Amino acid sequence: MATFRTPPHAIGDSSLLRIGSALVRPDPAGCPLGRALRARPLVKAPGRPPAKPVEDFSFKPFFAVLDSVEHKSRSLDEAAADPANFRKCTPVHAAWAREAARRYLAVRADLEAARGAEGHAPLQAVDSAWVAGSKKLPQPDARGATQYERTVWGREYVSEDGLVREIWIPSLGPVKRDRPPVEIAAVAHVLLSGLPSLTPFGAPSSPLPGPHIRPQQVRVIGVGLSDGSTETLADWTADETERRYRVTKVTAVMAELADATEARPGGDCVRCVALPDCTAVPRVPGLLGVDSTPRKRRSLSVSDLRAYKDCAERYHALRVLKLRDGRTENAAIRRGRAVDAWLNDRHAEPSRTSCRAVPLPEELPGLADSEQPEALAMLRRHRAHCPLDGLADHETVQPQRRIVAYDPQADVVLVADCDLVHTDRGGVVVRETKTTTSDYTDPGGLMRKYPQLALAVLLLEHGVLGGDTLRSRVELEVLRPDGVRLEMLDPHDPRTAARARAELRELAADWAADRVYRAAPAPRTDCGTCEVSRWCGTNRERSGTQGGAA
Repeated sequence: MATFRTPPHAIGDSSLLRIGSALVRPDPAGCPLGRALRARPLVKAPGRPPAKPVEDFSFKPFFAVLDSVEHKSRSLDEAAADPANFRKCTPVHAAWAREAARRYLAVRADLEAARGAEGHAPLQAVDSAWVAGSKKLPQPDARGATQYERTVWGREYVSEDGLVREIWIPSLGPVKRDRPPVEIAAVAHVLLSGLPSLTPFGAPSSPLPGPHIRPQQVRVIGVGLSDGSTETLADWTADETERRYRVTKVTAVMAELADATEARPGGDCVRCVALPDCTAVPRVPGLLGVDSTPRKRRSLSVSDLRAYKDCAERYHALRVLKLRDGRTENAAIRRGRAVDAWLNDRHAEPSRTSCRAVPLPEELPGLADSEQPEALAMLRRHRAHCPLDGLADHETVQPQRRIVAYDPQADVVLVADCDLVHTDRGGVVVRETKTTTSDYTDPGGLMRKYPQLALAVLLLEHGVLGGDTLRSRVELEVLRPDGVRLEMLDPHDPRTAARARAELRELAADWAADRVYRAAPAPRTDCGTCEVSRWCGTNRERSGTQGGAA
């Protein structure tokens, strides 16, 4: 047990430690310090909470509709028609939530009917939260905590006699079948030992008046909202639940989480109260060339900006809410992913052998027979320009390196997943590899067509990746079945850096100012291939269909 220090710019204290089951799930890419702070809900940023002009929590309207049906005895049609359930939601978000709620309730009704036919008592929805371990300590412990809480997230149900408790954990896509045992054990134990409680935001929980019946059976059900698929993750007696809790060492995992102090830049940075004080995240004021707006901090990648430029509402649905209709990716995306995967695996091998010196595969996984020849031809073309060819043994090589930087002027966390980053005689090289079967020239120049090059130029110029800028460079490798082209950009060249700043600023300006994500799609955008078109009014107008769900 260690004393936890509140970040200098934060307010509040560590008197409440609230560990949700999602935090128990291992996350190698997560930030240990950021996760420890998430477990301390009383540690906050100073000032009023930032504005959120558009809802960015995918499940918010879905839960609102279910609350109306399960807790307020309203019909699904009434709940789906109530604007109060869709406050600040885009039309796509609202349409998705209506469809997801209808599918979820149908799946639950079918399961309850099947159980009833077997003689099992029905389960009732619970409108309070089950919270375990919320008893207040007489004085702060070494962590400064006076109250520990373990919570779960999902839809909770209980039998009339209280002897059976059940939770349904929804996923946006198909059911998630690979939840780790420690997470399932943590969820099940909260169902077993938790008390119905009020859980106000930013305040300790308080159990509701009893008496409370300890269940004899707990169930954890996963459900996929895209297709109604379900998976029983746990169906355990009280004794089995206690045993699984011990075997998976949930208590030790939570202690490690609570005491973590290591900062690791990544996706957790965007919601971390320690970001203004964090020395692990490079700060580049003005990187985007835009000013902040009075809203909550956001994360951003260049792919996000390109998606926004194509269609603002699609960007919000796909990139922020992570909604998708589950359609199969097109051949170009599959081919590019297969080629990238092989190159990443090759470049990550400890032998550091150039691709020129190794045999090519006979086929790549995930591709149809008709798609293999083009992909394999691209790998053959790569061999002549493999970045490992002639690279000294002492140089570092990092395929798929994630780079995180913070622009405090825009209050945006920039995330870049580079195909390859390696050192070369004191400099740093960022290599981006693209696959195409069409003409890869562009009248606006390389950085206009591939704006991730502009970001890489500026990251090198500002020293985010270290190394000598004079010796650093950005490379673009474009692979075609019938040829390859390697271009280089010099981040030390003032004209190159100026073009990079102009490209990023032009891409980011509208995105930074947008508050509603309702701009019309770009003329070239094909709504028919959009992964959220079934919920989109613009697609119905363009295609003359009646898609979407009410």
